[in-house]
Amino acid sequence: MSDIETIMRTAPVVPVIVIDDVAHAVPMAEALVAGGLRCLEVTLRTPQALDAIKAMKQVPGAVVGAGTVTNQEELEDALEAGSEFIVSPGLTDTLGRAAIRHNVPFLPGIANSGDIMRGLDLGLTHFKFFPAMAAGGLPALKALAAPFGQCRFCPTGGVNLENAPEWLAFDKVLCVGGSWVAPKGEPNVAAIEAMAHEAAALNT
Repeated sequence: MSDIETIMRTAPVVPVIVIDDVAHAVPMAEALVAGGLRCLEVTLRTPQALDAIKAMKQVPGAVVGAGTVTNQEELEDALEAGSEFIVSPGLTDTLGRAAIRHNVPFLPGIANSGDIMRGLDLGLTHFKFFPAMAAGGLPALKALAAPFGQCRFCPTGGVNLENAPEWLAFDKVLCVGGSWVAPKGEPNVAAIEAMAHEAAALNT
């Protein structure tokens, strides 16, 4: 997938995945893809994350990216592992320029208008609103988005099955990031696939 908007429009929910055991990576990815959630964000919060990305890349239909990318070195490691998109909790000029230089779909985190303006200066228009609930929820994003009509968002942080429809009803939101569809630990494949189906149907 060549651009971040295409990735964001693939499904209403991007699973935010923490892998503690590489053996869990493929069953998790297979269950999520079978349920209709193809774009998978593996957070670089554990030592197993890069190996998990490599493993999940082998799952047919999976589009695997790296999350919690905070600097240029992590970006390089994520790309070397085969990441097809990059998600960050924030935005620095250094990280933004590195992502642009690599021509990789990039979703940086923003929480205020200064962050958005920094992104626009770099030519970026698609952002993760993070931490979504702690930063004021949907009213905050609506107020924040108002001066920036060209921007689109993926709220992440405190988003769940109950409140996701409200976020998705806002036309500036293309998808939400959620960890509820990918619980930590050994995957219960049937349960994860069922949750993925439920999440994939949210915008229908």
